[in-house]
Amino acid sequence: MTTTFGTLEPALSVRQVLTMERVLAGEPEVVAGAGQLDRPVRWVHVAEAPDVGVMLSGGEMVLTTGVLLAGDEEKQAEYIRSLHRAEAAAVVLGLGRAFPAPPDVMRRAAERCGLPMIVLHRPFPFAELTEEVQARLVRRKFAAVSLSESVRTALTGLITAGAPLQRLLDEVAQHSACPVVVTNLAHRVLATAGERPAVDDVLRDWERIARQAGGSEGDGWIRAELGGRGERWGQIVLCGHRGDTATGRLLADRAAEALVLHRMLGGNSAHSWEEQSAQSLLTDLVSGVVPARQLLPRARAAGLPVNRRTFVPLVVRDGEPAQLERVLRLLGLSGIVAELADGATAVLLSLARDQDATVLVANFAARLRSEAARTAVAAADPRTAWDDVPAGLREAQHVADAVADSSAALDLPAVVRLRDVHLRGLIRLLRDDPHVQSFAERELDGLLCSADDDLLSVLRTYLATGRNKSRTAQLHHVSRPALYRRLEAIQGRLGVDLDDFEQAASVHIALLAHDAQQG
Repeated sequence: MTTTFGTLEPALSVRQVLTMERVLAGEPEVVAGAGQLDRPVRWVHVAEAPDVGVMLSGGEMVLTTGVLLAGDEEKQAEYIRSLHRAEAAAVVLGLGRAFPAPPDVMRRAAERCGLPMIVLHRPFPFAELTEEVQARLVRRKFAAVSLSESVRTALTGLITAGAPLQRLLDEVAQHSACPVVVTNLAHRVLATAGERPAVDDVLRDWERIARQAGGSEGDGWIRAELGGRGERWGQIVLCGHRGDTATGRLLADRAAEALVLHRMLGGNSAHSWEEQSAQSLLTDLVSGVVPARQLLPRARAAGLPVNRRTFVPLVVRDGEPAQLERVLRLLGLSGIVAELADGATAVLLSLARDQDATVLVANFAARLRSEAARTAVAAADPRTAWDDVPAGLREAQHVADAVADSSAALDLPAVVRLRDVHLRGLIRLLRDDPHVQSFAERELDGLLCSADDDLLSVLRTYLATGRNKSRTAQLHHVSRPALYRRLEAIQGRLGVDLDDFEQAASVHIALLAHDAQQG
């Protein structure tokens, strides 16, 4: 359920104070600093002392009649300079006995300092203005506290309920009404949220945005650092927030607190945010649900080189993502790694056009095999067009599936390609076809109905070794006569002659289909 956070009233500016009904009654006139009227007013201060600047802390609108400044131009100029040094928001001078007209010395000094100076042509009770402005400022302060607690409560509730990172970001994006981006310190995008077209627009230009630090908060680009225990590790960015800057800043700060807490509570989770980002991208590429062209901004923002590159899709069975990433770093290869389903890990290499993809993939596979002797890398043919990457990933996944059950019986190369999986690969492609399933059940019915796993295992080894009886007996640790008896039992139950090539081939295909379906 989405919680409505609301927004703060806009910060009270000098310009807004001048539009108040009570102020308008004093006939205000801006005589200097007209370009600075959007300065925020933090407080209103009535002061006649010439050295009032030492009592200010910044952001005050100072109201004065100037009675102690009359007749001393040096004091008048210094009065304005002291307000400028104290970073006052503006000075309001009530005309009267001390100054029947705007003092030129004060006006020139204020113009040089860029300090808004307003004169009131009619008598005005300063107390009424201070009362109204202070009341508005206090209401805004309490609203800020309330909003802060509402945001913190909503996000903390999601965390304690076990919500994933994406759910938190969706909540933030919902109420900031703009794209939300989480990056690491290298400005690589780890996660995003918001309306998809708007997010894609941001990611499409992310390299420039990251270089320029994304503009200023005045442009709606609001950042909050992510980190803890003295270490920074990322930032969250509200991209193009159109609401009040103070609301956006508060929302970004509360979101950052929630993300830090979420990461801390995750402990030693198997999936870091970086891994989740890569997994989401590669899963979307493999599934084909999202067109590859729409995923290009995400890939670029994730740090994958995509311009004029050769892409090599790989899938490794029983390979740890951390191990594969380490090998990529050792070999100086660019790529992203993510764990897919069924113990498979996908690797998408991005190579320069002048690099030899065959050699580099072989080096990658050799390095892996040196650490894990049985590791085989399933590789698709290189792709030079990004739109062809999803098909390449599916091809690599298909090859990996085809060799999943055969590593014990076949001497696989370190890099396995589509041409290496032959019939087994075809059967894997067709394993869900109902005609193939019926064929497998019909051919193997005599063994499947008896649930004799030992005879099925002997048949599998016998066919995989090219009907080599000596090798089969050796692998099953039985004598030749014992093997002959088992083969006779298999032939009797299936009603076939395994010495006949066509019948043996038919049984072999049925067994491959059965194993593929079981896998």
